[in-house]
Amino acid sequence: MTTFSIPDTRHHARLDPQAVQDAGIVLCDLDGCLMSEGRLFAETADFVESCGARLRIVSNRSDSTAAALSRQLSDLGLCVPAAHVLLAGEFTLAHLARQGVRRLTLCAAPILVERARALGLDTESRDPEAVLLCRDPGQNVDTLGPLVTRLAQGARLWVANEDVSHPDHAGQPVAETGALLAALLAIRPGLVWRSLGKPHAAMLTHALTEAGLTAADAVFVGDNALTDGKAAAAAGMPFIHIHRRSGQ
Repeated sequence: MTTFSIPDTRHHARLDPQAVQDAGIVLCDLDGCLMSEGRLFAETADFVESCGARLRIVSNRSDSTAAALSRQLSDLGLCVPAAHVLLAGEFTLAHLARQGVRRLTLCAAPILVERARALGLDTESRDPEAVLLCRDPGQNVDTLGPLVTRLAQGARLWVANEDVSHPDHAGQPVAETGALLAALLAIRPGLVWRSLGKPHAAMLTHALTEAGLTAADAVFVGDNALTDGKAAAAAGMPFIHIHRRSGQ
């Protein structure tokens, strides 16, 4: 069993610009850290402004695209360009396209289906090479059966992230992609899948590569030690754990 030690972990009750002032690049989670259920936390705007161009959002979100999220944040008064946003669902789609996958069963919100098609992926094939599970409110007990059938026929299973839930603004759980994965596993125990979402370090290392920096230049800020913290450890960078009190 692999163990993770999280280097240089610091704990904060809220975002603190002073805590990241020496970092060349600030990688930051989204839900539970910068915002929750469409609302910013009280200190988010000051934190984002202080980070400026150093900020990269690295999120397990799998129901949106970087461009859409950038527009949403702009409507809330935050300037974060789409090029500085990495979201697990969109990131995995791009990875599959680069790997030569063309036929894909995609369980995702319409905006990601549109993005998949723009990447040249056929999302309506009856003979998919892979199945990608994202946060999809449209999945239910009637739709999970056909997914299991396609997996039994040899399609590879990819999961945007394994998070069972993320916290709402009051700290209460909101069901995530991992809850759908758990349902599939209940139907077919022993399923094998791959995921590039945190705690995998893929999005973090990609952000560093794009910026031309190394882990020594970076800090990761997140609210979940089991995903954000492990991703930071896997990438070899310091971790700032935001532990908010309920309703903060």
